[in-house]
Amino acid sequence: MSVIYILISISIVVAALFLYVFIKAVRSGQFDDDYTPSVRMLFDDELQKNNKNKSETKTEKQN
Repeated sequence: MSVIYILISISIVVAALFLYVFIKAVRSGQFDDDYTPSVRMLFDDELQKNNKNKSETKTEKQN
C-alpha cells in the first residue's frame, strides 16, 4: 500500500514539473507563430480578389 503513495507523489511532482516547463515555454514565446503572417502576406492579394469577385457575383444575382 505504501508503494501507491510513493507513485502518486512521484506522479504529482512530474506533472507539476511538466506544467512549470510548459508555462515557462509559453511565456518565453516558444509557441509564437512566426511563419503564418509572412505567408499570409503573399496570398493577401488573392484573397482580396476572391472576395471582390464574390461580392460582384452577389450583386449581379440581385439585379
